[in-house]
Amino acid sequence: MLAARRHGESDAILILFTFEHGRHAGLVRGGASRRLRPLLQPGNRLACTWRARLAEHLGRYTLEPLRLYAATVLDEPLPLAALGAACGLLELGLGERDPHPTLYAALLALLDRLAQRDPTWPADYVRFELLLLAEAGFGLDLGRCALTGSDRDLAFVSPRSGRAVSRQAAAPWVGRLLPLPPFLAGVGGADARQIVDGLRLSGHFLRRYILDPADRAMPPARDRLLAMYQRLAEGEERP
Repeated sequence: MLAARRHGESDAILILFTFEHGRHAGLVRGGASRRLRPLLQPGNRLACTWRARLAEHLGRYTLEPLRLYAATVLDEPLPLAALGAACGLLELGLGERDPHPTLYAALLALLDRLAQRDPTWPADYVRFELLLLAEAGFGLDLGRCALTGSDRDLAFVSPRSGRAVSRQAAAPWVGRLLPLPPFLAGVGGADARQIVDGLRLSGHFLRRYILDPADRAMPPARDRLLAMYQRLAEGEERP
């Protein structure tokens, strides 16, 4: 699930990310109760049945828990922020009832890595944001240099075109370009500094193409995730 909002005294509006119907909202009777509140947390995987008289109605959900991912990362600030950021961006970035099966599979894989404390999850999270951009029709071209066509020594990205630029070709415009972390070019793993660069890269285009046109702000969990990695990167750089 992506989000739940209180509705009236005791009910809640539940927003799910489903395999066949994309982002899909419905009413949960008693969703604000103590019994159901722990289930209605962003990132939890639920088995839901939706019923409505007409397809265009809000409808009602009945639900059962499948895996409560939120509880598995509750005591881990970084994975918890990543989980909240992923769900928040999906809620803001997807059209209502527009299926995205590839993105759905990527989210499940990311949630599993977060729950397992897989050390590769930060790089996977950045790739998830880039996939969200691609699924929304704004994919970046990070495979070849926009100026030379080469696939070697790619080090920057144009903030306007979203295309990669090699280190040599970028020399006259370095101050205007976004750093391309090596792991996104298929080179090595990712340290905290690279994750920061990756989050700044995807964040720039998320704002440009998805958030700003709709006059929406970045989800708070996403801002927390970047801030935490900035602090980690600063610690790594100290002598």
